[in-house]
Amino acid sequence: MRLLPVIALAAALPLSAFAAGSDSGGGSTWTNPPKETQTTKSCKGVKVWDEKTGKCVAPKNSSLDTDTLYGAVRELAYAGRYTDAQGVLAAMPDQSDDRVLTYWGFTHRKMGDLDRAAFYYQAAIQANPDNILARSYMGQGFVEEGKTDLAIAQWREIKARGGEGTWAEVSLREAIRTGLTYRY
Repeated sequence: MRLLPVIALAAALPLSAFAAGSDSGGGSTWTNPPKETQTTKSCKGVKVWDEKTGKCVAPKNSSLDTDTLYGAVRELAYAGRYTDAQGVLAAMPDQSDDRVLTYWGFTHRKMGDLDRAAFYYQAAIQANPDNILARSYMGQGFVEEGKTDLAIAQWREIKARGGEGTWAEVSLREAIRTGLTYRY
């Protein structure tokens, strides 16, 4: 009777607008898809637009800061360019950063490698137990696999860690309720 927890959850949770919060995975940065930039408009392969030089550059050979690279990963992933996003991730200086691990998990999940995705999400959560974005994405993966009980457990963790009303919480709640997951 795995359907009963889903029905109970759906009935108990009101539909609410996405709330803005911090940039720790549930805030306003995550409430909307990333804006298309020159990275997805002009750059092919594992290249990122460099505003300073006005051209596409390989992330490993650039002086782009981590936040710019991270934004490019998110934009490329949203565009469905998961392999390119992974190429940018590979250029990130700190592979143990929980944000990097979260997006490794996200890209692997979107490419259909759910076991590898789970490995990265768990590593992100181990690095930062309060990473509610990793918890939301992992929960959405559980929804995709039909493991609703595990998705609900992540939803509860997000709420317990102060994430109620954030994009991470609302998107996972909606995924549990509808069975539809997000691509950003």
